[in-house]
Amino acid sequence: MTVQEKIETPLPNAQIPDDMEMLRAAVELTRDISAARPGIYWPDMLVSAAIGYAGIAGAILLPGWQAWASGGLAVFFLYRALLFIHELTHIHRTALPGFRLAWNLLVGIPMLTPSFMYEGVHTLHHARTKYGTIEDPEYLPLALMKPWSLPAFILIAVLLPIGLLIRCALLVPLGALIRPLRKLVWERASSLSINPDFRRRPPEGQFARMVFWQELGAVVWAWALLASTRWLGWQPLLIALAVVSATAVFNQIRTLVAHLWQNDGEPMTVTAQYLDSVNVPPPEPFAPLWAPVGLRYHALHHLLPSLPYHSLGEAHRRLSKHLGAGSTYQGANYPGLLPLVGRIARSTMMRR
Repeated sequence: MTVQEKIETPLPNAQIPDDMEMLRAAVELTRDISAARPGIYWPDMLVSAAIGYAGIAGAILLPGWQAWASGGLAVFFLYRALLFIHELTHIHRTALPGFRLAWNLLVGIPMLTPSFMYEGVHTLHHARTKYGTIEDPEYLPLALMKPWSLPAFILIAVLLPIGLLIRCALLVPLGALIRPLRKLVWERASSLSINPDFRRRPPEGQFARMVFWQELGAVVWAWALLASTRWLGWQPLLIALAVVSATAVFNQIRTLVAHLWQNDGEPMTVTAQYLDSVNVPPPEPFAPLWAPVGLRYHALHHLLPSLPYHSLGEAHRRLSKHLGAGSTYQGANYPGLLPLVGRIARSTMMRR
């Protein structure tokens, strides 16, 4: 089968039997690379955040093309720093002492996306009985929707930073005083989800305490950003929001091609979930830019959710060699971003 034929081939039936050989191999071949390595996580996150913020400063302070170049640099590195929120949902809490707190203080709260907005939500996307159903917060059958759904999907990302600022500066403080509003904000606007039918359950126990402190930090930071306009004017804040908006668009485009989005709401086997997900392995050269922190191996991640991002490349090499060409494992590998976008766009055009 040629690459183009594979791209155009519909997803197998959602109830396809599990490929037990693939599932066993995924576990057995990766036991020795399953530990998160602090020497990789910490420098990667810290350097990405530092370059990202330096880029924002350059976009605000430098003239002409230098400002645009700095803004572009900020987009790519803040994007990488932000995507560590995905790792936080999967690594064991004792694996990287202090990393969650540091990420929230340096990235999550300044970007108004503290980790609680993903923790306790993203794991539902990996639940066997919830993936691709109405209870999955991160799934929309985009390939089965109308053509206008794709531009609308991207437009939402453009407006995300303004929405986050309104949420943290206004809706959360008002919700502290108005109980029905607090319930609405938590259910509908406390998670990085794309499913409009998803309703988040109230936090409990230690997680509720963590939510309180992270929300407080985000509210204080949002007020500080707005207060800064009194002395600095609106231009610095608007430039920073534009950078975050571009970052959100990159993430939304990556999300658009993370799956084939062809499930109609029925529960799927693990193998079917894998085949509905996407790997873009080497030799594609640009995937580390638009799908950083291991997300070029998104299908493999659905087989091994707890495997740290720095081990996914090696895991892919081992599984490819062990299972061979023509295996189920190869069925989730695709050549690049544009063919995947084209596939989904053509599918929506058939729904007019």
